[in-house]
Formats: sequence, structure tokens, C-alpha cells
Amino acid sequence: MAYCLQCGHAAERKIPEGDHNLRLVCPNCDYIHYENPKVICGALVVHDDKVLLCRRAIEPRHGYWTLPAGFMEIGETVAEGAARETIEEAAATAVEPHLYCIYDIPDIGQIYMLYLTTLQEGKYGVGPESLECALFTEAEIPWDDLAFEAVRRTLRHYFADRQQHSDHSTFAIHQEYIGKDKSIKRY
Repeated sequence: MAYCLQCGHAAERKIPEGDHNLRLVCPNCDYIHYENPKVICGALVVHDDKVLLCRRAIEPRHGYWTLPAGFMEIGETVAEGAARETIEEAAATAVEPHLYCIYDIPDIGQIYMLYLTTLQEGKYGVGPESLECALFTEAEIPWDDLAFEAVRRTLRHYFADRQQHSDHSTFAIHQEYIGKDKSIKRY
């Protein structure tokens, strides 16, 4: 972005007084544009010991499989965003949400917040951002064709937790940092 969001004047990158980060600052009106991480909200939707995945019809990672997820919108809670993304991408209704995984991915300015949910009435379809959607058992997961490391981590957590607990509501929340090199740090 090269122009001020407030007055339209050409802006410049500099460290504002009292700050420690490089920011976009308007020399005309002194407006400081703060670039903050984006929240990705999504759902691990479960039905009859299977998980719902969507094959992406958009970039990034077109053609790869993912959980229904996307950017949180202004005016919604994270859980509402996860439910909306599930409807948009899989024409499905996710119910009984429990916060399940949180991933800090500072190298790309994202925070993932994924809910463990169940699929209402086992019904799903295909939304405009998906090429196809399907329910997968653990053995059927296309591990080599998953779009994002956060998706891979979430699925691995789920299948491990499922072996130890029968009630999804008792699963612990997984909180991790994912580095540029896919390194993992647990909190």
C-alpha cells in the first residue's frame, strides 16, 4: 500500500516515534497504518469416525485438501467464522464447536483457530471455493496432498486424541507455533 488510508497522500515506511516496528506512516496527516496478523477460523468436522475435507478451488494451494477454514470477518466470533466457512466451502453445518487447535504462524502473519465439531445430519455438499468435499477415515486421508501444515497437525492431533478419549468434548486444546521451516513448538 503506497497511500494513506485517511487522506490519500503518499505514505512512507518508517518507525514512528515511540514505536519499534517499521510502519506505513503518512507525512501529511501522521496517520499510522498498523498491519496485524490475520485470524484464520475453521472446523475439523467429524461424522461417523470420518473427517470432512475440501479440495481447494482457489489459490493458494489450488487442488490440495484442507479443512473448511478462512479469514475471520469483522462482526463475527471465531466460532461463527468457523461455522460460516464450513457452510461456504462444504455446504455443511458444523455443530457442537469446541476450540481444538491454535497455531501461531508469525512468518506469514496468521493465527489459526480451529474448532472440533460434528456434522449436522451427515449432510454436506460443495461450495464455490471447493472442487469437491468428502468424508475420510484416518486410513483414507490424502496426507501427501494436504494444503497446509496446520491442517496436517490438526488431523494428527485428532486421530491421536481419539485413541485415548471417546468424548470429543474432553480433548485438550493444542497450541503450537509453526515456523517457516515447518518447525513446531508446543506451548
